Amino acid sequence: MKRIFLPAMAALLAGCGDRPTDGWTGYAEAELVYIAPPVAGRLTELAVRSGEAVTAGQPLFALDATPELAADIEAQARAQSALAQARNTDKGRRVPELAVVRAQLEQARAAERLAGVDLVRQQELLTQGFVAPARVDDGVTALAQARARVAELDAALVVARLPSREDEREAARALADAARSSRAQTAWRVEQKRQSAPMPARVQDVFLRPGEWVPAGQPVLALLPPANRKARFYVPQSAVGGLKLDTTVQLHCDGCGAAIPARISFIAAGPEYTPPVIYSNQQRDKLVFLVEARPLKAEDAERLHPGQPLDVTP
Repeated sequence: MKRIFLPAMAALLAGCGDRPTDGWTGYAEAELVYIAPPVAGRLTELAVRSGEAVTAGQPLFALDATPELAADIEAQARAQSALAQARNTDKGRRVPELAVVRAQLEQARAAERLAGVDLVRQQELLTQGFVAPARVDDGVTALAQARARVAELDAALVVARLPSREDEREAARALADAARSSRAQTAWRVEQKRQSAPMPARVQDVFLRPGEWVPAGQPVLALLPPANRKARFYVPQSAVGGLKLDTTVQLHCDGCGAAIPARISFIAAGPEYTPPVIYSNQQRDKLVFLVEARPLKAEDAERLHPGQPLDVTP
């Protein structure tokens, strides 16, 4: 927030009319809120004008978001791809692939049964003397091979149902998290291309127009909330000791009607010479203290305008 004040007010103060004799002279000041986008872009929409009252959340302006929207679509696609890969690592092999392994296992079991039957036959023929012992040995070997094949496919079926290894799953989840963070960044940039009023206020000034390029951090307009209007006045060192923070004073201005009650919000720690715009040349050598007061009610604050001469009474 920055301040607006008009230092050259001697002529205005001279024409204020009848002023209280037991008070002090000052002026109204405003602390502006400058609304600037955190990202750069071309100004495409300006929804308000100078002097207009706005409510909290009311749209103020918008920048061209075409590059950010395209980046957001890309980031969203990458995030979906990474999430799909992460989910895939939590699953086993597909149903058709499992069916292939099961079929191979059934074939191996059939071959095991056949090798067992053939071994029994060879053993019977050996006892009858029709075959050599080597034939029985061949049958034993064939049965052992068939059983090993069954065990291998049993293990392969169990492995096919398992998800990926934990390290691979952690890596996939990390990629998915990174993709989500990237998507959040691009979505944030898209949102920042449209700025709304952070509080009820009045548009004090508009600095740029549609079609102009707005650098990041460059204010497009300035708002003046009622709470940011205040009175600045100077109190002689002989009277400042009687003032305290939160003390109520009355503000008087030309054309304002009834006095505006205000609460003292600041008292300078050190004195200064009387500003020439406040006192005459004969009074410049007096030491005074700067004091600030804010109106108690928002509707009263709206009656104050930056640079307006004021008279302040206790």
